Amino acid sequence: MNSNSPDFCNSNYFLCRHRLPIPLFSARGAEKRLRFARLPPHPACPQQTWRPRRASLACAGSNNGSDAGSGRHAAGAGMEAAAPSPLRFKSNYAVSRKIEPFYKGGRVQINRDGKYMFCPCGTKLNVIDVETGALHSLQQDEEEDITSFVLSPDDEILVTGSRALLLKQWNWRENKCVRIWKAVHIAPIATMAFDSTSTLLATGGCDSTIKIWDMVKQYCTHNLKGSSGVVHLVEFHPDISRLQLFSSSIDYKIRIWDLNSSKCIAVLDGHFSAVTSLAFADGNTLLSSGRDKICMVWDLKTRESKRTVPVYESVEAAVLLPEKGDFSQLGVKKRGLHFVTAGSKGVLKVWEVATAACVYTQPVPFELKEEASERSLTQCMLVPARNEIVTVSVEHNIILYDAQTLQLRKQLAGYNDEVLDVKFLGPDDSHIVVATNSPQLKVFELATSHCQILYGHTETILALDVFRKGLMFVSCAKDKTLRVWRMHKDGKVTCVAQGLGHVHGVGAVSCSRLKESFIVTSSQDCTIKIWNIPESLTSKAKAALISSPEILHASVTERGHDKDINSVTVSPNDKLIATGSQDRLAKLWSSSDCSLLGVFTGHKRGIWCVQFSPVDQVLATSSADGTLKLWGLRDFSCLKTFEGHDASVLKIIFVSRGAQLLSSGSDGLLKLWTIKTNECVKTLDGHEDKIWGLHSNKQDDMVVSASSDSCITLWKDVTEIEEMEAQAKQEEQIMKEQELSNLLHEKRYLKALGLAISLDRPHTVLMVVKAILKETDGRRHLEENIVRLRKDQKEAVLTFLVTWNTNSRNCHEAQAIVEILLKHEAPDNLLQYAGIKSAVESLLPYTERHFQRLSRLLQASMFIDFMWQNMRLADAAPQEELTS
Repeated sequence: MNSNSPDFCNSNYFLCRHRLPIPLFSARGAEKRLRFARLPPHPACPQQTWRPRRASLACAGSNNGSDAGSGRHAAGAGMEAAAPSPLRFKSNYAVSRKIEPFYKGGRVQINRDGKYMFCPCGTKLNVIDVETGALHSLQQDEEEDITSFVLSPDDEILVTGSRALLLKQWNWRENKCVRIWKAVHIAPIATMAFDSTSTLLATGGCDSTIKIWDMVKQYCTHNLKGSSGVVHLVEFHPDISRLQLFSSSIDYKIRIWDLNSSKCIAVLDGHFSAVTSLAFADGNTLLSSGRDKICMVWDLKTRESKRTVPVYESVEAAVLLPEKGDFSQLGVKKRGLHFVTAGSKGVLKVWEVATAACVYTQPVPFELKEEASERSLTQCMLVPARNEIVTVSVEHNIILYDAQTLQLRKQLAGYNDEVLDVKFLGPDDSHIVVATNSPQLKVFELATSHCQILYGHTETILALDVFRKGLMFVSCAKDKTLRVWRMHKDGKVTCVAQGLGHVHGVGAVSCSRLKESFIVTSSQDCTIKIWNIPESLTSKAKAALISSPEILHASVTERGHDKDINSVTVSPNDKLIATGSQDRLAKLWSSSDCSLLGVFTGHKRGIWCVQFSPVDQVLATSSADGTLKLWGLRDFSCLKTFEGHDASVLKIIFVSRGAQLLSSGSDGLLKLWTIKTNECVKTLDGHEDKIWGLHSNKQDDMVVSASSDSCITLWKDVTEIEEMEAQAKQEEQIMKEQELSNLLHEKRYLKALGLAISLDRPHTVLMVVKAILKETDGRRHLEENIVRLRKDQKEAVLTFLVTWNTNSRNCHEAQAIVEILLKHEAPDNLLQYAGIKSAVESLLPYTERHFQRLSRLLQASMFIDFMWQNMRLADAAPQEELTS
């Protein structure tokens, strides 16, 4: 598409009747002041003339009561839009929510009523509200990782053990550590368990010993030796009257300890690999699972194995199903022991002990693998209060299933690894879709933190984009494919199409803006591909009639750059495509046939991101040279350059209806720019590493950013809130000043003094002090008023008088107050004042100077007096002679 084609002129993006501005340079060199030029009619539409409109690049932000920022949106498909609200420039964003790692491995526990979940994460123990996903952390003082923790059965006592070989008891509801003691172990604690009464605590260490602690009397009651290697599993017998402890270590044996004699009374030998879990069916039956792909049922009376159940996978946890309850949907048809296993294959299976048969296998949306993978499960537990079974995966995902049907209820992502891209999703931006350093996509529901994991890609997903309506989105990955996904009314997301054709990883993707008609991708093979989406596919996807992804084929392929293409974007009218590459060039293409329209040259290093303005004929680019540039689409010249980042600028988006830019850098900073003034309005520090993902919602009042630090941050526009607060503060200030004036007029000095101090007005306080001293018996009145002030007010006055004392005009008032404070405040009280040391250090030299000046004045006055006396004596002698 060239500039003389009718499509170019008639498109909404370049619609002549929009009167878009044509910025030109008034002098040589890049980035001079912009001016407007009236252009001749376009050959394809000779009756129309290009004219500037007010909400343009050069005059964006003029808030003079005109239609600044209004006008038709370029992507409005030619429809007359209602006049929008006046353009409000943003000045600040605040963090409204942060989705950050809360679980990095280890044992997870849920409290008795099922409301809170406890997850270790490095040096912290996170407490998560299961319903909302809200969390608070128990933070240790020392920077040592937590190796194990346990919550007592009555939910009252939480104990953590760290690599510092310390045990800590917490009041977890109030985030307080109530007790710390040495673990006595000479190596870190690997496991802990409470007895059923919450009075005894067992700790198993890496030093091959087990210690029993009395939590009431606070001392160690037993030191059990005899295990081989790390003790990684301890459990009390549920019948506390037996006083028995079961343990397992790396010798694959289960030991039974009698706490009355502190001796090992039996060894259950049957496993050939590590024992991973113990479960008690009743007082005399024990179920054990192991990584040797078997589960064993033990008779605790005879201490012999009753049955061995081969499960054909490494088992990390086995959970007994309650005898009461309807588990018919899980294949439980008759009475007897049944248990659920979780292991290396990543699926839950229900087994019948009597027949050693698998009666139910959970259906999963991925292909099962024999060996361990990222989908393997590391933990499984039954939560009776919620009637749920909870599993934990190798990928740190925590999944809650209905205990009677194994239907998914909720999923929480404990760790996101490096986040490569993020986008708002849903008609009302109720979800976000996240590409992490993995082949799976994660869709978070913002209200509940429920995470939906999407399987399909086989290698790391690199980029995302969402269609305008927010229901369909596209992902591309290192597996050389793109996938089209659709969200249904119930929030469930399914893959509806797959595109194949690139010969290298697909690194960037962009969707059509007006409707769901095509997709543009770019790859490490330096090519651009355009993929048309058939209307039949869109309609079938909307009706949820697609059972398996349909195959898309590229309609156009073009070699675009000489190096990797980092970014691709589609114009708001779907007529143009822009690309940015490591070859330091940005290029403009026609979306119809992918013909080259122009090249933007000027960046000194590779370009990371390109974006079209939503209202102007402008393209924004960001580069590894630390700059952002705006380019005119008519002559491909550089209009503005924004400098301020100290590192590569990875992402840019337009906000405030195209009048401002928001950029993210590899240094973890976000910067908000006003285009008209080239000014960086605000720098936001919310990440610790490269920010790869940046997206704004449809309302333009929320922004989401995602970084290599595994954090996803939601930012809220707080400009209006801050303006209202500033206005309220200003009004309050005016009221107080008026009140102060009234108090001074009425000579109510005490209140005036307190009000002036609260307003932080040192000069006003000085005026009040001077007014008091001018009164009859002013010294006494000043003393009475100063004495009646509060301590914080006296501290403020002390700070003020340090400044007054530097000026000879005001030193008398300062010294008067110092005298009053020294007279009425004891030295010990004065030492408690904030800033007393610096105040004394500042007062001493100026006070000495004032006294020296007074001494000189006194000497001079005495000399004058002496001279006057002598002059009088000399005159008096002749007069006496005359009279005589």
